[in-house]
Amino acid sequence: MMKRVAILAVLILQSSLLFAQDLDKSSINSTPAIVKPARDFLMVNFGYNGWASKPDTVKLKSFGYNFSAALCYDFPINKSHLSFAPGLGISTNVVYLDGQVLPFTDTGALASSAHFLPDTSHYKRYKFVTTYLQAPFELRYFGNKQNRNQGFKAAIGIDVGLLLGSHTKGILPVNGVDVNIKQASKEYQNIWNMAAHVRVGWGHITLFGSYNVTTLFKQNEGPKITPFSVGLSLTGL
Repeated sequence: MMKRVAILAVLILQSSLLFAQDLDKSSINSTPAIVKPARDFLMVNFGYNGWASKPDTVKLKSFGYNFSAALCYDFPINKSHLSFAPGLGISTNVVYLDGQVLPFTDTGALASSAHFLPDTSHYKRYKFVTTYLQAPFELRYFGNKQNRNQGFKAAIGIDVGLLLGSHTKGILPVNGVDVNIKQASKEYQNIWNMAAHVRVGWGHITLFGSYNVTTLFKQNEGPKITPFSVGLSLTGL
């Protein structure tokens, strides 16, 4: 009787060991579960905005800024670390003129194009603002497929923008009171805007750089100016 019990115990032990080995093999060969399938649905950029290739006759102060926000949808490319993401959002670009104005109400010879003229009214501050409806298209790389909120990230893409509006706004002292003077016009600007961009970073925070392929003003209707921007990008969801 004892001999039969011993044989049965050995058989049960061998079966248990084989089952445990099968579990170990399956756990090793199985693909790690995705912890949080984040798609960087929301993308917010804030940074410095400047004008490249502008003529020496155009004077800017040291700081201009860019703000943009977009909702994107991420399409993974097979089971790779890559994905494609189109989106839709809005972008605002601001530069401050240094001792100059950009009048939109001139008549006569100056009315045929955008001209930067000396500030004879002595504004405290004078800025030029453009706003675009923007569609970003990105090819993305995620170092961590299981949790895209962590790990290395990189992206290259283009931004296609439709000009919604542009205006100048100055603060002019009048009898000790600051008066805001605003002029709006889209007459001289290119309606369509296209820029190439790149993003590199870790987790939710990346550095971005953007450089326009198109010029700010239409041909022969203003100086040849190419906007660019660099800054921080926050992504998530």
